[in-house]
Amino acid sequence: MQKLKVAFYTLGCKVNQYETNALQAIFEKNDFEVVNFDEYSDVYIVNTCTVTGMSDKKSRQILRRAKRLNPNSILCAIGCYAQTDSNELDSISDVDLIIGNREKKDVFKIVSDRIKNNDDKKIYVSDIMKLACYDDFEETSCPDHIRAELKIQDGCDRFCSYCIIPYARGPVRSRKPESVIHEVKELATKGIKEVVLTGIHISSYGKDFENNIIDIKTPYCYKYGLIDLIEDISKIDGICRIRLGSLEPRIITDSFVDRISKLPKVCNHFHLSLQSGCDDTLKRMNRKYTINEFEESINLLRDKINDVAITTDIIVGFPGETDEEFNETFEELKKINFSKMHVFKYSRRKNTVADKMPNQVDELTKDKRSEILISLSTENEKRFAEHYINKEIEVLFENKNEGHTKNYILCKAVDDNESDLTNVIKTVIPLYYKDEVLYVIIKE
Repeated sequence: MQKLKVAFYTLGCKVNQYETNALQAIFEKNDFEVVNFDEYSDVYIVNTCTVTGMSDKKSRQILRRAKRLNPNSILCAIGCYAQTDSNELDSISDVDLIIGNREKKDVFKIVSDRIKNNDDKKIYVSDIMKLACYDDFEETSCPDHIRAELKIQDGCDRFCSYCIIPYARGPVRSRKPESVIHEVKELATKGIKEVVLTGIHISSYGKDFENNIIDIKTPYCYKYGLIDLIEDISKIDGICRIRLGSLEPRIITDSFVDRISKLPKVCNHFHLSLQSGCDDTLKRMNRKYTINEFEESINLLRDKINDVAITTDIIVGFPGETDEEFNETFEELKKINFSKMHVFKYSRRKNTVADKMPNQVDELTKDKRSEILISLSTENEKRFAEHYINKEIEVLFENKNEGHTKNYILCKAVDDNESDLTNVIKTVIPLYYKDEVLYVIIKE
C-alpha cells in the first residue's frame, strides 16, 4: 500500500522549528512519507506564529496555498495563532483542524483519527494557562545533521505589555535535565557538532522545579538552573559547540559569567533583548530592568569573555515613543555598540496592554526610525566582522563552503578547490567582508 504523504510549513521561532522536527519524526515513525510543502500531499500541517499581525496574515496565506495544492487534503493549523485566535482561523473554510499548543504533541493522533473515523471535530484548543508541566515529544529529528535546535523550556511569565506570547504558550515549564541530556547524547551519535538551547524564555529554566528558588531578589538564580544545565551538556563527548538562545539581561551576573567563561564549548555569542534604549519606554513596555542594569550585564560579558558578540532586539514606534525618546535610544545603541541588532516596528496585538495605550505612533514614523537603526546595525556588523581580517578564526561549515564562527559571523571559503567542508570545523583566515559575509581562506 502506498504511504500517505504529509507536508509541514513552519513560521516563527526556533521553538516552532524544533516542534515541527519532532512532529515530522513521529509521522515518519508511523509510516508517513514527508514531502516538501509545495508538493501534492494528503496532509498539510502549518505550524503558525502570532507574534505580530503580519505573522497572522502570513499564516493565513500559507494555509490557503496548501489547500490549492490538494483540495481533498487534511489541512491543519497548529501552534500559537491557533492557540490565541481559533475563531478567526475557523472562518477560513479550507482549514480542517485547528490544534493549539497544549495539544500540539497529539497532532499525529488527531490527524489519524480524522483519517480513520472521519471525525468532524475541528477545534482542539484548551486553556494553556492551566498547563503546569513540560510536555516532552516522543521523537525528535535533526534535518540538517550539523546544528540542532534543542528545546529546553516552554512558556513565559514576563507579560511585556506588547507581547501576546505568554497567552499563546502559557506559564513557564522546564524540561527535565535528564531528558535534555539524553537528547543531546542522541544528537552527538548522529554527528551533530552544535546544539542551540532554545525556548520561549530560557533564562527561566528551572524556575518551576519544586523548591528550586534560592533568593527571590536574585532573578534566575536557582538550585538547578540554566547555567547548571549548560555545564552538564558541556560534558557530553561529540558536541563541540553550545549556542544559547535569547537571554534575559538580568541572568548575566558575576557568578553566571564566571561559570560560563570556564566552558570552552559555549559560543561567545549572547543575544540579550534590549527593546529600547530609553528607561521611560522600557517602563511602558513592562521590561523589568533599566538601561544601567543592562549596561552592567554587557560590561560583565565583555570583561570576561574574549571576542564576545552581543546582539539584541529593538522595537521602534512603541506607543508614546517621542522623538526625544527615540533619540535617547539611538544614542544608547551607539554607546553599547552591538555587533548586530534585529530591528522591529511595533505591531499592535489585540488583548495586550500596549494595544490600548494612547499616542500610537504612525507607520511613516516607524519606517523612518527603523531605517535609522537598521543602518546603524549594518555599520556595526561590518565593523565587528572586519576586525577579524587577517586573523585566524574557527568556522563550523554548514554546507560545502559556508559556515559560522563561534560568535556567529557568517563566513564563506573562497578557496578554489572541490573539497566539501560540510560539518567540518576549520581554522580560516578572513580576507575581506562583503554583503554581510566574511570571505575566508582555509589555513593549511
